[in-house]
Amino acid sequence: NVAIRVISLVAVLGAWEYIGRQINPVLFTYPTAVARAATLMIASGELWKYLSQSLVVLFAGLALSALFGIALGLVMARFWVIDIALDTYITALYSIPSVALVPVLVLWFGFETSAKIVVVFLFTFFPIVINTYQGVKNVDAHLIEVGRAFRCREGQLWAHIVLPAALPFIVAGLRLAIGRGLIGMVLADLFTAITGIGYLISRYASIYRTDAMFVPVVTLGVLGITLTSILRLIERRVAPWMHQSDKE
Repeated sequence: NVAIRVISLVAVLGAWEYIGRQINPVLFTYPTAVARAATLMIASGELWKYLSQSLVVLFAGLALSALFGIALGLVMARFWVIDIALDTYITALYSIPSVALVPVLVLWFGFETSAKIVVVFLFTFFPIVINTYQGVKNVDAHLIEVGRAFRCREGQLWAHIVLPAALPFIVAGLRLAIGRGLIGMVLADLFTAITGIGYLISRYASIYRTDAMFVPVVTLGVLGITLTSILRLIERRVAPWMHQSDKE
């Protein structure tokens, strides 16, 4: 697996380097130019200065959406009255492009960090709710029956049957939320106060420094891969049975 990924990465970077050198640097760039720009931005502290601002927003928004999203998904799946009452609103809000609500959120919450956190929360909340709900609904009814036959209390059913069975869906929702959270983080930077990683992209694009502009873009990709990898490691620790087939 590692060899395949390394070969794929080398092939993609090689093709990008060759094609990028044939195009006007104002319009496109290539990996070695991006690496040079990244070295300068890291050495000056510029990249970390603006990235740290965005990371605070991202982690706060993801934490809140995970907390409330998983809780609401569990409650909706457990109580049919709440499910019927909220399902229409969840579906409607998820169907609306989140970016369309950003200007309204700016009017309500202003241009400070709180507005950015709300934007990230809005982008990440619904995948977690929907996947958690589907995970609980897809628990094998026979497992529930066996638990009740052994006189398991409601809390024991959830702790030992429902949550472990729904965990793959919850993790899938968190993975989707990471990608959407990165998008929301950049949009929050652009639509609210021009700070954070979105500011770097906007600033260097406006002066046609394509090589420097690609540094925060590539950073976002690396950040997404890193967060997803960390989530997989946590998943292996708390739910090792989900990866038993990988070892066989």
